[in-house]
Amino acid sequence: MAVVLSKQNTSRLANIELLDGLSNEAKLSIEKRCRWRRFEAGEQILEKGNSDRDVYLVAKGSLQVVNYSMTGREIALAHLSTGSFFGELSAIDGELRSASVVALETCLLGSLSPQLFIDQIIGHPKLAVRVLQRLAGIVRSCDERIMDLSTLSAVERVYRQLLHLAEESPTDAGIWLIRNLPTQKAIAAMASTTRETAARSISQLATGGIVER
Repeated sequence: MAVVLSKQNTSRLANIELLDGLSNEAKLSIEKRCRWRRFEAGEQILEKGNSDRDVYLVAKGSLQVVNYSMTGREIALAHLSTGSFFGELSAIDGELRSASVVALETCLLGSLSPQLFIDQIIGHPKLAVRVLQRLAGIVRSCDERIMDLSTLSAVERVYRQLLHLAEESPTDAGIWLIRNLPTQKAIAAMASTTRETAARSISQLATGGIVER
């Protein structure tokens, strides 16, 4: 269950990308008007179709933006971590929530009312630019996802997600590493497929000597 916390100081907002570049005074003003809550792993923060229009600032933790198919299969739309923000679409257009958000670990979130969010955008052009950049990123991500779903098989989408997660080894040439490998269920959600397909795809790579734990 979410726990409501008392307001403290601007250190909670220090790493919020939306507020980067604002003065300490501006951050303090925003921090004082936030409602702070803690969510535990597995708790749902937003539900698709809800009328809540607050914007959330992720002071600590990681979350996943998800949707569900008609059969109940989870589809991961985005992964959010400390410093991120979400919920701006409903605050801007007044429509219902377009997706659900679930905590992946203990999270500390500050929420802004839609009017406060709009007031901050109007009063701070830097915030407006960052929101525009976020919206542009969402469009690009959707374009890429549509292309993947249209041109790649389920197995190929799993491979693509593994490539997205991999980082080049700083010590071994030609080796790429995935640190904190997500569960097969999480990888399947990212690739818009089933856990069984994700497991089979990874197993095939392991059998071929392409990946190893």
